[in-house]
Amino acid sequence: MRLNLVPPRTGLAWAKQGVRMFFKQPLAMSGLFFMFMALLSVASLLPLIGSALALALLPAATLGLMAATQEAERGNFPMPAILATAFRAGKQRARAMMVLGAYYAVSFLVLLGISTLIDGGEFARLYLFGGKITEAVVNRPAFQTAMWVTILLYLPLSLLFWHAPALVHWHDISPAKSMFFSFMACWKNKGAFLVFGLVWMGLLMGVGLGVTLLAMLLGSPEFAAVAMFPAVLVLVAMFFSSLYFTFRDCFE
Repeated sequence: MRLNLVPPRTGLAWAKQGVRMFFKQPLAMSGLFFMFMALLSVASLLPLIGSALALALLPAATLGLMAATQEAERGNFPMPAILATAFRAGKQRARAMMVLGAYYAVSFLVLLGISTLIDGGEFARLYLFGGKITEAVVNRPAFQTAMWVTILLYLPLSLLFWHAPALVHWHDISPAKSMFFSFMACWKNKGAFLVFGLVWMGLLMGVGLGVTLLAMLLGSPEFAAVAMFPAVLVLVAMFFSSLYFTFRDCFE
């Protein structure tokens, strides 16, 4: 395994490849993404351990979507079983993926624990257990501070785990080392990842603006509320389709 350094413009190429791959296999990629969301949602419903279990399954489920993109790139139709790729490569790698998932769950819960020091746990409770989000709650300074602190702390955490599932699975690297190499790959290629993030932020804003303008043309405010959610889900599915290309180009 060798780390590749890529120019900043590669971030745009990653986003374009993800969109193109989604439209190459729209039925498969959208279906697998919704199965991915359903799996995590069902896991989160389990009493007591649900939220932690969903967090622990996220790296393995993300790898499944990356493997699906790889299959689609090869011209094959990815079947639902590909979401279990992480647990079909032998006991050693499956165990390593479970350890990586545990690292992720604990790390994220620590971030939420930090947020409780700011707002008394209101943001953490809403994130983990759900509940009614009211304007009064969202506008509280303590809640907003806890939310932004969590987002800022999540950025370096996401770099640790960005490539880690793929490194564990395709390069048989230990969970701890995969997190180190993942962070280094993202940092060394920070220009490309910055462009990548900006492109997706721009696409998200563009989708929101497009849906709003269409609702105005139709004279139906309700259309925006109905259409925004599925439009954003499709965009997120495209984003997940692009993750494989960030890994493929960052490592030999």
